[in-house]
Amino acid sequence: MAIDTLQTLEVIEALENFISKIRPPEHIREKLDISYEIEGLSIIIFEIRPQWNKPEIIHQYPVARTTFVKTKNHLKVFWRRADSKWHSYSPRPFVNTIQEFTKLVEEDQLHRFWR
Repeated sequence: MAIDTLQTLEVIEALENFISKIRPPEHIREKLDISYEIEGLSIIIFEIRPQWNKPEIIHQYPVARTTFVKTKNHLKVFWRRADSKWHSYSPRPFVNTIQEFTKLVEEDQLHRFWR
């Protein structure tokens, strides 16, 4: 099941505002950029970087993920550990809005999202 159309528009607007605020300057974006994708009920924020020894190969490194839980009307928040698995963000495992999620990721008080 995917996010409904109205929610999708709200999510895209919030994420576009967030990404435009945190994106690196234009002249750096070939070496580092930030983006997001919506996959079903989940939203993933990721870094885009070229491979260090083969710059023509571009990688996406996930930073943060949130998943809509429709039955409880909230979002679950995850960070990606070095084991490449998603783990619940223990200080705030749930938020109510996409804006709360982007604020958590931006502030990153425990340095789990942006390493």
